[in-house]
Order: sequence, then C-alpha cells, then structure tokens
Amino acid sequence: MEIILNPCTRITADAIGKPGNRVFYIQGETITQKLTVIIEKIQLQSLAAAILKFLEEIHTNHPDLINPSGKVNEEIMHINPPVDPIFRVGEIGLSYDGASDLAIMVVNEIVMEANSSEDSENRTNIIQFWCTREQLKSFSIWGLEIVQKGRAFCPLCSEPINPDGHFCPKKNGHNKH
Repeated sequence: MEIILNPCTRITADAIGKPGNRVFYIQGETITQKLTVIIEKIQLQSLAAAILKFLEEIHTNHPDLINPSGKVNEEIMHINPPVDPIFRVGEIGLSYDGASDLAIMVVNEIVMEANSSEDSENRTNIIQFWCTREQLKSFSIWGLEIVQKGRAFCPLCSEPINPDGHFCPKKNGHNKH
C-alpha cells in the first residue's frame, strides 16, 4: 500500500505518555484524510536534524527561494484524535520537487518479521507526505522540542533518569557521603 498525502494541510509530530514511557507519532492531514504512524524517539530526533540540513541544501541549490521561518504554534502542533497509527516507521527519506516547491517526506513501514525476505520488503506500506518547506521546518523545530521535553539526563553518566529512580553506573549504585 502506498498512500500519497499531496498536499498536506498539516504535518506534525507528538509524544503521548509520561517521560520514559512515551510513544512518538507523526501525523499528516489533507482536506479529506488524516494518517498517523508511530516513530521511535531517536528517529524523530535524527529526522528533525536531517530536515534542517535538507532545507539548507535546498536553499543552497535554489538561492532565489525564501528561507522558511519555522514558526511553531504549540496549540496546533499537537496531534489530533483519533490516534490510530497505521504502522511503525522503519526507513525515512526526504526529497524535493522544484516544480511544485514541495518537499516530500517518505516513511516506510518497518518489517518486523524475523525471516523477512526481499519480496516482503517490497510489500511494505509507504506514505508520502508532500509538504511546504515552511511546514517541514516547523515540523523539525517542533520535533526537537518534543524530544527534549522527555526525561532529564544524569550529569554523571549521561543516561536518562527514569521517573521511578536511576541506577547510575558511575556511582556504582551507591551514594557517597
């Protein structure tokens, strides 16, 4: 199944749950359709950084284009119910269509089968989110904000601190007095 959302009237990312147990999502909408997929936190973080570099490359190759501002309105950036993800994201790609001045974010379903073959990989679900450069930059900035709103990190070991406590390998689990 390949779904093309062209053009997206809205694209966003969000996380639901308490830090340490959050589930991350991408949601795209057109006038007639709304689709949600699950994404890993590290994927969202990497994607957001890659989008910023991707937009810089577009501007370098097309200096006549106005740079997107990436303004974020938190009230409209949260995902809208119902949150019914159609798949978990595996690979993600970015491309640009100069004729329409739209960026395309392509997400492929992760293949979860232990004995996946090339044939089953060819049958994975794919969604193309066709977005303005402004939408993509706002998505990127918002995505980085969502990732950073999670758990605090231990200053000693740099691992995330769970809400129910933290076993720090640098302290060997002991408090020094």
